[in-house]
Amino acid sequence: MDGGKGAVSEARLKSERQYREEICRFGKMLHERGFVAATDGNLSVRLGDGNILVTPTGMCKSMMEADDMAVVDQNGRQISGRRGVTSEIGMHLLIYQIRPDIHAVVHAHPPTATGFAACGQPLDQPLVSEIVVALGCVPLAKYATPGTPELAEALEPLVGDYDAILMANHGVVAYAEELEKAYMKMETVEHFAKISVVCQTLGTPQLLNDAEVSKLLLARQKYAGVTSTAAMSPQKNGHRNGNSVPTRPLRSFRDAFRESKRLIYSALALFLASARLITHRR
Repeated sequence: MDGGKGAVSEARLKSERQYREEICRFGKMLHERGFVAATDGNLSVRLGDGNILVTPTGMCKSMMEADDMAVVDQNGRQISGRRGVTSEIGMHLLIYQIRPDIHAVVHAHPPTATGFAACGQPLDQPLVSEIVVALGCVPLAKYATPGTPELAEALEPLVGDYDAILMANHGVVAYAEELEKAYMKMETVEHFAKISVVCQTLGTPQLLNDAEVSKLLLARQKYAGVTSTAAMSPQKNGHRNGNSVPTRPLRSFRDAFRESKRLIYSALALFLASARLITHRR
């Protein structure tokens, strides 16, 4: 793995100024890609002394400058910065506390993934091999008011086992050992969500089965830069088993209507084919 421990160690040797500039760069990328709007979202980096460099509150992520960042200690007390700290600093502190391997956190509202969060749907179906390897399952945390201790409490059961989490009716948080990788995971979550929408629109997704998923998870160590250990939750309804027809959960009236329409069209096609066969034999 070319992107292994050496790259992580090198990343941690960056100066605070370099981290400030990185946060500006990735904040601008979040805004340009439509992952945040107005003053949404926040980013942070854990510095070498254990303090947290974090984005300011009430500022567009594409307009930030290096000197706009704030620094807080491990308890969230602001040490420096001309602007106030994001109100969601508690979420960042929780992740750093639970995951000593994590040195960067990105929170945003990518539209497709946030749509899943608003519909109460996790991204937990093994649809694409690359996403299983890079990210695994993206679970859904229960709703909690942003900027309150309730949000950290909702995330706490999931942070230790996953590298990205959907927050019900809110958005997405992704984290990694360096800021670039945390940002990349955010992009992967949105990519995953878009693929999921296409699969649901076209029909029944053809999901990878448990054995195929297990092979992909074991193969992670072969891929440079992949450090995720998150599992892909097994599906009780939806995996391929032998020659059986895969199904997916019907999570809404629209799903049920679409599936009913598909079955009616299939039945009609079978009826017409049978009628033609009977007419031909006569």
